[in-house]
Amino acid sequence: MTIEEAISARHSVRQYDERPLLDEQVATLTAEIDKINAAKGLHIQLIQNEPKAFSGFLAKYCKFSGAVNYIALVGKKSDDLKVKLGYEGERLVLMAQQMGLNTCWVAGSFSKEKAVQVGKDEKYVAVISIGYGTTQGVAHSSKPIEEVTSLAYTHDWFKKGIGCVMLAPSAMNKQNFRFAQMADGKVMATEGHGPFAGLDLGIAKLHFEIGSGKDSSIWK
Repeated sequence: MTIEEAISARHSVRQYDERPLLDEQVATLTAEIDKINAAKGLHIQLIQNEPKAFSGFLAKYCKFSGAVNYIALVGKKSDDLKVKLGYEGERLVLMAQQMGLNTCWVAGSFSKEKAVQVGKDEKYVAVISIGYGTTQGVAHSSKPIEEVTSLAYTHDWFKKGIGCVMLAPSAMNKQNFRFAQMADGKVMATEGHGPFAGLDLGIAKLHFEIGSGKDSSIWK
């Protein structure tokens, strides 16, 4: 499965069958997490076989079941922490999809347990449930594309990037961001309002880079 195929195939899944992750899956995810943490100064953690995190009222209300593995998104406090964690977390989500695993971005319905390590200068932002879903989930609804960007006077690569952005997960499917191509060819990406807007923007920026074929030098 290519990363583009993973983007199309991946949907939020909240019900899992509690099968343990395979050793090779754990090794691959752990190696990538270690690489990200070292390069970006983050403290992302893979937590396995920990059922208490999704046992609270909100988790049950949101219909989570069998969720015992998750990726905890933690990092040093900074103004751009949520954007960084959104970007890197989504990279792990797509890697998981390529390995045959399912995921769901989670914030309010998760109960932070002692299993998640958070230093004095760090902040826990969200988690990503991960495992074998009982279903593959369903596609989310999207805003009209004109509410995310104007495609007038833009390059084809920009349009392809936005097409990929429209497939990005976001809190309550609000797609709380906006993209614009500037006169110099650079792209301006801005977040909206709300506690999860930074995460949403980070996820969307990764999707744009994948769809457009550009790297981080494209950002204004």
